[in-house]
Amino acid sequence: MSREWTIKSFKSGNSSALRVPASVGIAPGEEWRLVEDGDGYRLEKIAKPKRKFNIDKVWGCGIGSGLQFIKDEDRVFEHRPLLWEDAEWMAKLEKGE
Repeated sequence: MSREWTIKSFKSGNSSALRVPASVGIAPGEEWRLVEDGDGYRLEKIAKPKRKFNIDKVWGCGIGSGLQFIKDEDRVFEHRPLLWEDAEWMAKLEKGE
């Protein structure tokens, strides 16, 4: 069963506009396409385009700020003891303690 609403047209500047009841559920700011269909009209919602990420803005953010790339010799990390490298801990884990 389809639902029906009565809407009214009015003049808005040099255009004709349709006043749609809030119960229809059309949010303000949505775009719609009006299609002439035989002896009537049909409304089709226009999908919003997906936003695209502009990497150029990210790459350009450090220009002029004095930032520099990290040197290879500064990328060296000192070894730190890790729990799973401890033989005693591994033995306890295997025993289920």
